[in-house]
Amino acid sequence: MKAIELPHAKALVQIVASSPELMAILRCVRSLGMGSWCVGAGAVRNLVWDSLHGRSSGIASDVDVVYFDAESAPERDAELEARLRSLMPGVEWEVTNQAHVHRWFARALQQEVAPLESLAHGISTWPEFATCVGVYLAEDESIGVVAPHGLEDLFEMRVRHNAARASAAEFERRIQAKRFRERWPRLVMGAAG
Repeated sequence: MKAIELPHAKALVQIVASSPELMAILRCVRSLGMGSWCVGAGAVRNLVWDSLHGRSSGIASDVDVVYFDAESAPERDAELEARLRSLMPGVEWEVTNQAHVHRWFARALQQEVAPLESLAHGISTWPEFATCVGVYLAEDESIGVVAPHGLEDLFEMRVRHNAARASAAEFERRIQAKRFRERWPRLVMGAAG
């Protein structure tokens, strides 16, 4: 696990705190009372890259909420999504318990992968290193950061393939589908890490 660079962590917290939309989302998720959770992936990445490109950002219509609870039933994800939709119906929520991701790989992709060990472990496997970032809101309103690979790729606007779980073909498909180069022309496409 890489240490989070302090200047980048401070900058991320400031960007998140300055987004009323993301703060409302974080408060909404916090109200569910989950133990180990965060909002991550595109919601955080897009906000930062928009900020670094000097434009205001609305949160993507879909928000990834991840948590880790080895004791919960697989049906809990759908229950949490329904609760979030009732609290903030304008958001397309996706809730995923990282403790059950290996089951999804087996069922959806017929691929055997080892179970994840923690929330940070799950985040560390996302397809791009710049996307392997999540934020959460503590009870005291402080913003926490989960960034197992650090924040350098995110703040240096570098897109590198994380081969932990995503193939090179999947990585390329995502870059095209998400229009990274069109949306953020200052991005640097890098080699795999």
